[in-house]
Amino acid sequence: MRQVGARRPAALDEDVADTLPGAIFLGQHLVKLLICDYAVSYEQRTDLHPGESRSFHSPVFVFFGGRMRAVVQRVAGARVLEDGHLLGEVTGGLCVLLGVARGDDKRTAAALARKLARLRIFPDDEGRFSHSVRDVGGSALVVSQFTLIADTSKGNRPSFSDAAPADLAEPLYEHFCDTLRGQGVQVATGHFGALMQVELVNDGPVTIVLSS
Repeated sequence: MRQVGARRPAALDEDVADTLPGAIFLGQHLVKLLICDYAVSYEQRTDLHPGESRSFHSPVFVFFGGRMRAVVQRVAGARVLEDGHLLGEVTGGLCVLLGVARGDDKRTAAALARKLARLRIFPDDEGRFSHSVRDVGGSALVVSQFTLIADTSKGNRPSFSDAAPADLAEPLYEHFCDTLRGQGVQVATGHFGALMQVELVNDGPVTIVLSS
């Protein structure tokens, strides 16, 4: 960027004398410098790797919506029931309550699932958190939990307006579970959207909250 900037004349005093026009002027030139620097570094990379494609993409700044949340508990055992009927059970590993928010997408779900698979909350021989659920051969019971997206900032009754509607949340819940299975973790589930009872023995206790 210093090399690119050196080829451009310095801003004239009259261009930046007024605060707002000066800020706009500097901002415009900063964006130009960033794009030029990206192009230079990209060309350097393709020069080192002739087989790579030379298509150029300008840098993109992205703000991600959504805030998928997972309450993760290390358990000696956990099960979920509906009307007294067993839906899913694990004898050791994790119990995961998963809430899907508006704005979440498949990338969000997959990233959170991969994070969970690598999360080191199982002890080694010295009692330190060194192992993931994959390392110990554990399973995960994943239960949908839209109430994790509750907004309690106003009044005493939680608002769930930020929770994704069921037709959007269920595919993302399923994608989370499928990604977790793809990471080598056995997954048990409940019924999405059903009124369920979750029973578990928290081992530790250890409880971690993950968010996208």
